[in-house]
Amino acid sequence: MRNSAPPRHAAYERIRSDGGELVIGGRTVTAICREAGRTPLYAYDLAAISERVAELRRRVPQEIHLHYAVKANPMPAVVGHIAGLVDGFDVASAGELRVALAAGMDAQRISFAGPGKSTAELADAVEAGITVHVESEREIRELYRIADETRRRPALAVRVNPDFQLKTAGMKMGGGPAQFGIDAEVVPELLRRLDTGRVEFRGFHIFAGSQNLSAASIIEAQNSTIALAERLAKDAPAPVVDLNMGGGFGIPYFPGEQPLDLAAVGDNLRDIVKRARQSLPQARLIIELGRYLVGEAGYYVCRVVDRKLSRGRVFLVTDGGLHHHLAASGNFGQVIRKNYPVVIGNRMDEAPAEAASVVGPLCTPLDLLADNMMLPVSKPGDLVVVLQSGAYGFTASPRGFLSHPEPLEIAV
Repeated sequence: MRNSAPPRHAAYERIRSDGGELVIGGRTVTAICREAGRTPLYAYDLAAISERVAELRRRVPQEIHLHYAVKANPMPAVVGHIAGLVDGFDVASAGELRVALAAGMDAQRISFAGPGKSTAELADAVEAGITVHVESEREIRELYRIADETRRRPALAVRVNPDFQLKTAGMKMGGGPAQFGIDAEVVPELLRRLDTGRVEFRGFHIFAGSQNLSAASIIEAQNSTIALAERLAKDAPAPVVDLNMGGGFGIPYFPGEQPLDLAAVGDNLRDIVKRARQSLPQARLIIELGRYLVGEAGYYVCRVVDRKLSRGRVFLVTDGGLHHHLAASGNFGQVIRKNYPVVIGNRMDEAPAEAASVVGPLCTPLDLLADNMMLPVSKPGDLVVVLQSGAYGFTASPRGFLSHPEPLEIAV
């Protein structure tokens, strides 16, 4: 066997069961599936999201403004729930902007980041009255043109490609050549040329990477961020009123990974708040989190339709797969494939008894949700549940691949 029982994953300690059934948002997984009428589905525990936000509020200083990155999970029911918990939203498309506005978030607390914004998207942003995080000089020129045509004064912040990296980040988004933001070394000249008669300068967005479990790395990046913002502010045409410091807070996906030490990050943010009172006195300090707020609150549920034994290896064939959950299949950024935490949702009171691989119905060997994991002995009709599935699941997967039915999304 290539794998035996894996090291205990933090996610297994967090879940609850009742009578052998996984409990999500106070309801058993079987009851959720029965009410939905079919599988596969994503289930999102709204109470768990509330608890995560409350934990953040306890750990970080109250002066820090908490924004939700809608791209992590744009399901309207999830976004609507989070709207009442956070201080603002960041969107990455006109579609996400519509979801954010429909959730009731004040337009002045919504920002729009991402490279390659279309002219139509920029026009929508200006009409809505949100802040555009510009990522190129072309976007600034487009905002000038829209301002001239509409007699509006668009609000913008400059997204900066920093001259440092978020070390040990699962995904680096700055520090070298990048499609994200404007290189830090050219920002001062750009600021000196900014026409504030046509646009309103609000500040900076400095984001170096995501999915980081190292408090030391996040602290180092945040300290570098405030120092860079202070340096750039010297050439700004107006005081910095918004400083989006990004996020990067990760969640543990794989055995051996430890949760982020949020207390240490919060302590450092207190020092940054004190520093900013002197150096950037008008600035709102913003941390922007997506995965950290919703990732552990989501569950992907699929049903075993066949059990096969091939040359001594057990395969549990399900009605789900990589077309619904690309990340769990290992095809969304993993270099060496590792298993997400997986349980048999209706056999929670049974011990792992065999090594089995959970696969889907697609005609590709990449369609693998669990590779040779120790699981309870399972049969057709049982429910396979992939934990840590609340972020970058439904919308980050090739749901049209082979034209199978799409999964449902349910907020519980």
